[in-house]
Amino acid sequence: MTTEKLLALLSLKKVSNLGDSSIKKLIREIGSAEAVLAEKKSNLLKIDGIGAVKVSDIHNPQHQRAAENELEFIKENNISYWVYDQDNYPDRLMHCVDSPVVLFSRGNINLNQKRVISVVGTRQITSYGQQFCQELIETLAPLNPIIVSGFAYGVDITAQKEAVKHNLQTIGCLAHGLNQIYPKSHKKYMAQIEGNGGFFTDFWSTDTFDRKNFLGRNRIIAGLSEATVVIESAGKGGSLVTAEIANSYNREVFAVPGRANDPLSQGCNMLIKTQQAHMLTSASDLVYMLNWELDEKSKKPVQKNLFLELDDHEKKIYDLLNANGKELLDSIALQCQMPTYKVASVLLNMELKGIVRPLPGKLFEAI
Repeated sequence: MTTEKLLALLSLKKVSNLGDSSIKKLIREIGSAEAVLAEKKSNLLKIDGIGAVKVSDIHNPQHQRAAENELEFIKENNISYWVYDQDNYPDRLMHCVDSPVVLFSRGNINLNQKRVISVVGTRQITSYGQQFCQELIETLAPLNPIIVSGFAYGVDITAQKEAVKHNLQTIGCLAHGLNQIYPKSHKKYMAQIEGNGGFFTDFWSTDTFDRKNFLGRNRIIAGLSEATVVIESAGKGGSLVTAEIANSYNREVFAVPGRANDPLSQGCNMLIKTQQAHMLTSASDLVYMLNWELDEKSKKPVQKNLFLELDDHEKKIYDLLNANGKELLDSIALQCQMPTYKVASVLLNMELKGIVRPLPGKLFEAI
C-alpha cells in the first residue's frame, strides 16, 4: 500500500455524498483511487449510478489537505489501517457492499480465528441478561471465538469484559475516531481490550461524536461476524438495527427470548416471532446452528443449561429423550402416555429452558 493510494482513498472519503459503495464503484470503473481523482468530472458522470451530486466537489483541494492531516494523525498515534482490497482486510467484512474502504484500528487484533460472533443488546441490561451473557461466553470459551461488540453500556461491555476474563479476543467497534472514547466511564477497560484484541472504526480523528454515527458503527459489528446475538432489546433500538443489517448480509442472527410482558424482551421476542432470528436458549443452540466443533485438545461439554428445575412432565420427557436419542413428537406422546398437545407445550417450555432441541421432521432430542 503506497502513501499515494492511501491519501487518494482518504481524499475520496471526504467528498460529500460519496459513500463507500460509490467509491468502490468509481475505482472499479476508472482503475484506482488516484485515477478517480485525476479523471474529468464529465467522464465520471458517464458512470451508471454516479450523479452530479456525488461528484460535485470531488476535486476540492481541501480534501487532499484533510487526508494529509489524518495520515499524520495515523502515523503519530500508531494507528493501523485496513484497506478494502488488501489481503489483510477482514474477510467477512470484505463481502459487504457498504464496508469501509479504509478501516482504522488500535490494539492487537488477529483475525486468523475464523469463529467470530457479535453480541449486542440493551444498555439497561437486567440481571437475567447479564447472567445469560456471561454464561454464554463462558460456555463458548473452549471454542475460542472472537467476541465483537460496540463497547457501549449494558450488554456490550458485559460481553467484552467476559471475553477478557476468559482470555478471548474481543473487538470494540466505535462510533467515533480513535482520539476519543465513548462512554468516558469505559476508558478504564481500554487497556485490557487492546491487550486481548482492540478497536475498529472508520471515523476520523476530526469526526465529533454523534448518535447518528451508530448506524455506520453497527454495519461493522454485523459485517465482521459469522453471527449476531441479541441479548435483551426493547421494541426499538440499535441492536435491532444491527440484527437487520446482519440479515441483509445473509448472516445468522440469534435472539434470547424473554417474558411476553417484559419491555426489554420485546425486541428479541419480535425477532424470533417474525423469523428474523433463531431462538437462543443456550450456547449449544449457537454451536449447532453454526456447525462449530471442538478440537480434541479442548473438547468438553459446550452446553450449560441456565434452567435446571424440571417438573414431572418435563422430567419424564427428558429421561425418554436422554435414553433413546431422537424421537418423533407422536412417539414421545405415546411412550409418555400424554396427549400430543400437552407434549408439544411441554417441549416448547423445555426448548426455552435449553434442555431439548427441535430437529427437522418433528423430531426432538435432549441437549
